[in-house]
Amino acid sequence: MGHHFEVIVERIHEQDPRYREGAYIFVMEALSFTQRKYGRPRHVSGEELLSGIKELLIRKFGPMTVTVLDYWGIKTTEDFGNIVFNLVDKKILSKTDGDNIEQFRNGYDFLEVFHHGYRRQLHKKISRMR
Repeated sequence: MGHHFEVIVERIHEQDPRYREGAYIFVMEALSFTQRKYGRPRHVSGEELLSGIKELLIRKFGPMTVTVLDYWGIKTTEDFGNIVFNLVDKKILSKTDGDNIEQFRNGYDFLEVFHHGYRRQLHKKISRMR
């Protein structure tokens, strides 16, 4: 990401210490992942970003996802929106007139998706292997 990004994230963290710096790095990675997923290197909606975040979290962290999110200070999907808008405020990301924090509220339940959902997926994979 570069030194400039790290400095800006440090400043954001000083002003808003709710989220660890790794959460900001992950959101940027998830944005790139989501843009590739939707085949467009431009704006994605909050809902699209949440979908990409979910998929990337499962790929990267699997059953440890909830633990990682907790470490980063992320409790709900709205926290991802707060991170995005902190980056918008610092001109790292841009937004359209239709973008707002509401797009990130109640996106999905972490425990259901990352714990129960992951276990169901794992069970299906194991069943197919038999």
